[in-house]
Amino acid sequence: MSLSVSRRLAAVTAIAVAGLFASTAPAALAAPTAVAAAPAPPDIPVANVKAHLAQFQSIATANGGNRAHGRAGYKASIDYVKAKLDAAGFTTTLQTFTSSGATGYNLIADWPGGDPNSVLMSGSHLDSVTAGPGINDNGSGSAAVLETALAVSRAQLQPTKHLRFGWWGAEELGMVGSKYYVNNLPSAEKAKISGYLNFDMIGSPNPGYFVYDDDPTIEQTFKNYYAGIGIPTEIETEGDGRSDHAPFKSAGIPVGGLFSGADYTKTAAQAQKWGGTSGQAFDRCYHASCDTSANINDTALDRNADAIAYAVWNLGAATPVPPGQSFENTADVNIPDSPGAAVTSPITVSGVTGNAPATTKVDVNIVHTYRGDLVVDLVAPDGTVYNLHNRSGGSADNLVQTYTVNASGEVANGVWKLQVKDAAAQDTGYINSWKITF
Repeated sequence: MSLSVSRRLAAVTAIAVAGLFASTAPAALAAPTAVAAAPAPPDIPVANVKAHLAQFQSIATANGGNRAHGRAGYKASIDYVKAKLDAAGFTTTLQTFTSSGATGYNLIADWPGGDPNSVLMSGSHLDSVTAGPGINDNGSGSAAVLETALAVSRAQLQPTKHLRFGWWGAEELGMVGSKYYVNNLPSAEKAKISGYLNFDMIGSPNPGYFVYDDDPTIEQTFKNYYAGIGIPTEIETEGDGRSDHAPFKSAGIPVGGLFSGADYTKTAAQAQKWGGTSGQAFDRCYHASCDTSANINDTALDRNADAIAYAVWNLGAATPVPPGQSFENTADVNIPDSPGAAVTSPITVSGVTGNAPATTKVDVNIVHTYRGDLVVDLVAPDGTVYNLHNRSGGSADNLVQTYTVNASGEVANGVWKLQVKDAAAQDTGYINSWKITF
């Protein structure tokens, strides 16, 4: 890019004015109003969750080896869950529908109290495939949601939001039960659901830790929990649109959830950060007869059950979810005109547990006469380069932009750098500031 003399003078003037405004800007925004903290979420006893799984296994064993839609094992599973909730003080509703010539059942459980116009709902599908008892898929999610609901009762929780729990039938036939529930809700009732949390396969024997990337607040809530225990997460893609959150999402309801993996193969990088066996499926018994009580990773089940309670307690209390930790460098760094070398602005990150998230946020503020000449990269502590901006934007000046980077393969702590190079002659500018948020 070549600038005329008159244009270059105008550009220098623009930079000077930008610097003047920067120097007179307020130093900081007013502190937010304090909000009362939510009650501390409980540790969900994994032994209790496994006791429910043992019941599901026994039910399947006594009913032809499965708990599938239209089979006696499914109805017995629904009856077991309903009896537990009735005894704990929930108001339960058994919703019936027909699919493939057989009667199906959804179970809805409401906890008394909370704002009826702001409903937080958690759910899982209770049916298995006909091939096996479905203990990971999806006894694991169903048992953990059940135990979380029972923990609500034990605590006599009085959340800001109204809490509702659901167990869906005929998911394995195409989310039939959850579609029926959502499609038969009046529009006014759909509008009252502030969020739906879905848990489908959370105890896989070779587990990963995947978080749905749908609603940002729900997603951040789960990420905050896992960051607190030092477990890196990844965005869930394998089951996207293939479980019971899909009908809620299609209806415009905010959704989120957790997943520990099905028949996708665990990579070497995933095995390095999560343990387990690379080159092997997350669940080799997915949709098979061997999806029994032996097909559960207790550690994954325990962590995910605790994460469910963490989300229900925090989102149910309508406590604002803080963003991830942020680190900023506000020192100006001059950008040499081409053919000058690239320059960097470093930020030292410390105190962040585990890896960077798949939604690492990078805010860039560069004052420059021609952003179409700039190449801007994020350089991770191990030297990995993530390109943010590559000579786009035409003749516009300045680059003030927020980027999202999948840096989940990187350890968060260390020196991160913003690297900027001017790739064509006759420009002036500087890095004004940049910030990285985990």
